[in-house]
Amino acid sequence: MELAVEKITMGQKVKAYMVFTKFRLSALVIVSALTGYLFMGGSDGLTITYLLLGGLLVTAASNGSNQIWERDLDKLMLRTSKRPIPMGLMSVREGLIVVAVTLVAGTALLYMINLYSALLGLLAYVMYVFIYTPMKRISPWAVFVGAFPGAIPPMLGAIAHTNEFGLVPGILFFVQFTWQFPHFWAIAWVAYDDYKAGGFSLLPSKEGRTKGSAFQIVVYSLALIPFSLLPWLMGLTGMVSLIVATVLGGIFFLYSYKLYLSCDTKDAKRLMFASFIYLPIIQFVYVFDKFDDNILEAMNTAFWAN
Repeated sequence: MELAVEKITMGQKVKAYMVFTKFRLSALVIVSALTGYLFMGGSDGLTITYLLLGGLLVTAASNGSNQIWERDLDKLMLRTSKRPIPMGLMSVREGLIVVAVTLVAGTALLYMINLYSALLGLLAYVMYVFIYTPMKRISPWAVFVGAFPGAIPPMLGAIAHTNEFGLVPGILFFVQFTWQFPHFWAIAWVAYDDYKAGGFSLLPSKEGRTKGSAFQIVVYSLALIPFSLLPWLMGLTGMVSLIVATVLGGIFFLYSYKLYLSCDTKDAKRLMFASFIYLPIIQFVYVFDKFDDNILEAMNTAFWAN
């Protein structure tokens, strides 16, 4: 039941804005951008501020646009029926204003870093809102399309420091790109009935929760292991990332393989939570491993110089 506008309290309004922009999810997204920036050697506090705020606002605009686009479908699904627009806590016009303000402000902040950062932020927004969102009801290939904007943050963070595209930003992009398939398919498995009520078909198999879908999750989870070792193979990180990436990748694979054996939603939920933990750990390990190597190299150089 929709709430009357005059009965909406300030607390409800603040909460509505946080739900509309998916504030917590947006915060998780910019962590990837931060690790990309730090991995490339960035350390400027002002640039980090622009990157985090700009990324947060552009991501918020993407999430808000998604809710405006799917407002009628959100009413059909249990997990989305209490979003601000279906609940009457926010009008479509108000939502559009929020999206416009956050998108413009976020892009402007990224532009203050460099042009490429702003363009990447806009590209992620356009692909997520105007390609991925409508495609979700048409084809499971929407997950493949959505993986592109979803993998942009670490690349954006890297380019925020380098101001140019290159192999290393591409590697950071590719690791997150590969991770997104088992990550999102685990979510789609858990929320399958809800997604089905909204007309979404997001598991790789048209039949839904099947061995076929679980097999593809296993394949991408397995592929994530060698792909996550690319920074080490390229000599960008040391033995720590080799060990951690191998161990974490192996554990992540075992979670997906258990889902393949059982096809149980409980195992999909475990894989989903494992994916949330896996990504920030591996990305910060890349950063710290490279940072430690640089310190050791500097200490070694100083020692022999003396």
